[in-house]
Amino acid sequence: MIEPSFWRDRRVFLTGHTGFKGAWMALVLKSMGAEVSGFSLPPEHDRGIFVAARIADDVHHHLGDIREYDSLRTSLGEAEPSVVIHMAAQALVRRSYVAPVETYATNVMGTVHLLEAVRQQPTVKAVVVVTSDKVYENVNWSSGYREGDHLGGHDPYSNSKACTELVADSYRRCFFRGERVALVATARAGNVIGGGDWAQDRLVPDAVRAFSTGLPLAIRHPGAVRPWQHVLDPVLGYLLLAERLVKEGDRFAGAWNFGPCAASEVPVENIVQELVRAWGEGASWTRDVSEHPHEATYLKLDSSKATHELGWAAMLRLEQALSLTVEWYKAEQRGADMKAVSLDQIHTVLSAARASVRC
Repeated sequence: MIEPSFWRDRRVFLTGHTGFKGAWMALVLKSMGAEVSGFSLPPEHDRGIFVAARIADDVHHHLGDIREYDSLRTSLGEAEPSVVIHMAAQALVRRSYVAPVETYATNVMGTVHLLEAVRQQPTVKAVVVVTSDKVYENVNWSSGYREGDHLGGHDPYSNSKACTELVADSYRRCFFRGERVALVATARAGNVIGGGDWAQDRLVPDAVRAFSTGLPLAIRHPGAVRPWQHVLDPVLGYLLLAERLVKEGDRFAGAWNFGPCAASEVPVENIVQELVRAWGEGASWTRDVSEHPHEATYLKLDSSKATHELGWAAMLRLEQALSLTVEWYKAEQRGADMKAVSLDQIHTVLSAARASVRC
């Protein structure tokens, strides 16, 4: 279980803090009293959680591009962090088809820059590089992928994240071995959902946009199976991993899956039907029969390594994850204080973690 006392007053350097997952990470860290320095591009969405929850007020907010090594190294050096959490990325599959060079430059060379900057910063004890469930060479197995399975990736996004894993592994083997060096781990999660995500071509934001205007949500592949999970489940896994790296050493360096419980690995159609039910009046969906880029039919994660060795397990059942997500968007539409709403959801999930609740 995560220890909030470990994070109190701890200096953390967080890349990608203006994005969806990164903003939730920043808010969780601040709720536990960490001193967070964020480094990221400007937020893309005015209604995203970073803006809505006023996260810039709670962190040392630095705008920058991880493709620019000098500014990244300078910001990292000024922060003097103990822990680095690398979440900055070009994170959209469909965008990677349009902008493959940007995708590889950000995800691969951005990670090289980050790890190279860490080499120059002696205060860093642990680095968690967040990648994706899509790093695996997907052969449409119905069983879950394990950390030792073959890396690959059909599209530029997935492939770039597999390359990121290889970069982290090379740096770990070549530069982060021995005493008084940072320990590096990578973390792979599933399809995260939660409030404050407004990215294009993601299921929940697309659903909220459609439902809010009374239009049916168009679904490309209703039968595709994905590992769905609320954003706070993997975020707490990343933090637990960082704790273990600092406190217990290099046996925790390496790759880790943080996927949902098996009951949350369901077809897109199941998610959409539950979203329609939770949203209520004005919500509907239809199948999009136009031509689209390649998407895998099955993608599941086996997180038994994290369960057995870290003591981590997903806490939120799928219906709970969807309920929290819809609750966030409806509160935002009502004009609620979204910092308070977000912190209340974090408190709920942290309380479940302390009670060892498992899905």
